[in-house]
Amino acid sequence: MPTTVKQMVADANAVVPRISAADAKALHAEGKAVFIDLREPPEVAASGKVPGALEIPRGLLEFRVDPENQERNAALQKPVVITYCASGGRAALAGKLMKDLGYGDVRNLGGFKDWVEGGGTVEK
Repeated sequence: MPTTVKQMVADANAVVPRISAADAKALHAEGKAVFIDLREPPEVAASGKVPGALEIPRGLLEFRVDPENQERNAALQKPVVITYCASGGRAALAGKLMKDLGYGDVRNLGGFKDWVEGGGTVEK
């Protein structure tokens, strides 16, 4: 039987732990995490992003985070990777992909709104 997107997201959520906005803010303040904004450029332009977050639309993620990509952003060397999108689905799928590529500590913040509602600052 074919897999559904709902099942794929559930499987990803089982592998990639969620992180609260408070915990994400603490890691951000300590500089121990790289944040990846998986939304499309118009989404980011409309609302801003977590300060310093890498803007990598979900459709380009595999190519941009591949450990064998010599042009990979050096920030991806940080000990923690935190993914987020608009509601958490893309972030879960991206987190699982990154774990499959060998990234160790990957966490899903969920949606950008979770960051904002948790008092996180916004970079325009």
